[in-house]
Amino acid sequence: MAQQDSDQELKTGMQTRHMVMLALGGVIGTGLFLSSGYSINQAGPLGAVLAYAIGALVMYMVMVCLGELAVYTPNSGSFSVYATRYLGPGTGYTIAWLYWLNWTVAIGSEFTGAGMLMQHWYPDVPVWSWSLLFGVVILALNLFSVKIFAETEFWLSLIKVATVIVFLAVGIWLILGFPHSGDIHTRYLDNFTREGLFPTGIWSVFMTLVVVLFAFSGSELVGIASGEAKDPQNSLRKAIRVTIARLAIFFIGTIIILAALIPREDANVEQSPFVTVFSHVGLPYVGDIMNLVILTAMLSAANSGLYASARMLWTLGNQGFISKRYTRVSRFGAPVNAVLLSLLGALASLASSIYAPGTVYLALISISGFASVVVWMVIAAAQMAFRRQYVKQGGDVKELHYRVRFYPWVPIGAILFCLIACIGMACDPGQRISIYFSIPFIIWCYIFYKIKMKYRAKMTTHSFESPN
Repeated sequence: MAQQDSDQELKTGMQTRHMVMLALGGVIGTGLFLSSGYSINQAGPLGAVLAYAIGALVMYMVMVCLGELAVYTPNSGSFSVYATRYLGPGTGYTIAWLYWLNWTVAIGSEFTGAGMLMQHWYPDVPVWSWSLLFGVVILALNLFSVKIFAETEFWLSLIKVATVIVFLAVGIWLILGFPHSGDIHTRYLDNFTREGLFPTGIWSVFMTLVVVLFAFSGSELVGIASGEAKDPQNSLRKAIRVTIARLAIFFIGTIIILAALIPREDANVEQSPFVTVFSHVGLPYVGDIMNLVILTAMLSAANSGLYASARMLWTLGNQGFISKRYTRVSRFGAPVNAVLLSLLGALASLASSIYAPGTVYLALISISGFASVVVWMVIAAAQMAFRRQYVKQGGDVKELHYRVRFYPWVPIGAILFCLIACIGMACDPGQRISIYFSIPFIIWCYIFYKIKMKYRAKMTTHSFESPN
């Protein structure tokens, strides 16, 4: 496996607060501001709360598994490197491409969504011009030093976090029955019992689980940032602990309030449920404010996504899986070629959504949605393999600076819940197509890796043979 050259090293500049906000910013987005209404509608109030509680538990289990790996060996390739080392290079190669595709598709979607939101204020300006402008800004942020990127992401994420905190305060105000405008009904929290505990059936909780896990995806960005942290061991431990606690409070608290205040049949994705709740306290310009927050969420997701996808390409180059040109960094420490190719991938995804929405883009978005669940399973499996190897080589688990407690039940639980989410996806006609596209893609990555390595071994053998 190739080692880093002096001109291939990523520079350190991440502080604990940056890492926390990077993870929070990667998670708190349209999945919370928009899709939370869909979860309530599909699973019912109590079912949605249960689904998000399970999602928070799975997120905790995956994050502590990643924490043990990342604190022991901080690396910008994160779970791709750990998968290569402990599960095999074919798995590391496949998971890196899955994660890269996951984020590049997301970036293209975020640019489109941001452009459409801008038409709320500037209806005569075409969507593509806003998408291009945002693309240039996000590209510039990722081409400069990691400190500039991290500082920008910190403030973008802070806007979203502040919005969630205000929402939680307003929700508690309404639930406690304090004066408010509108006809919102909260007496005895009867939304939870009005149609029965599970009006759409208990299985709907597990059908919704994949959407919930997707909403929590992005928390693994902490591991990717570990390779550029100033003090990775200490900052990682703090970042993981704070991230888990805040995400659990924000997501579960938000879904409880939404489920209590909005009837199931009124919860949807046509309007942000945050707008529905804020409007009942007479907050002026609530639509404009939430549009601005969602715009910030989209740009933050695109910013984090370009950072993550570029680091995956850099890792593939650093491991010798693709050309070494993608390991080259600028004087600011940014992997320029990897950033540019990732942005081109996002633009290609954006173009496919316009010119081939029912074929190419459908395949890309399906694989992207399935990728986050696969990544989480690989993280848990890599931690189990690492722990077995560590103990086999004479290591003392008590000497690990960060370790998974209740091992092996934590990683096993993470894998099982992710598998349940996959089963739920397969049973849902609307999500089943993700399985159809993703499984062949994963198989193809493994086959291509084998072919590539066989060809490389053959070429290496020929290069050392002496002429007759």
